Amino acid sequence: MTEPRLPAALAEIRDEFLELGESDRLQLLLEFSNELPELPERFRDHPELLERVEECQSPVFIVVEVESGVVRVHATAPPEAPTTRGFASILAQGLSGLGVDEVLATPGDVAFELGLTRVVSPLRLSGMTGMLGRIKRQVREAAA
Repeated sequence: MTEPRLPAALAEIRDEFLELGESDRLQLLLEFSNELPELPERFRDHPELLERVEECQSPVFIVVEVESGVVRVHATAPPEAPTTRGFASILAQGLSGLGVDEVLATPGDVAFELGLTRVVSPLRLSGMTGMLGRIKRQVREAAA
């Protein structure tokens, strides 16, 4: 049995993290927090369409769109929670534009593959895993 592989965009992000020392990895995560794409207006005006990620201590909301088999991930997280916002940004950037099957095949341990286990709390890593789980569930539901 082969081990699931990261999609190319997420593998590239992972490689960026692993090229750095641990303290620099945290800085890169904070840089990703500044790159979280803005929500499209159709969601800004209708926050009830977004799903709260309960695994995150901070108020993180996710919504997925699937159109013609292509996934778009939208997320919002407060600037006061930069690590969580950084994880949301990584997932939005790394999964948007992929096909349904690619997103669903993404390994659930992406957060751990970034090499952040000693610089980010287990609770925060669990939050990112929760984000990915909700994204996958929404993709399955939208593709059904």
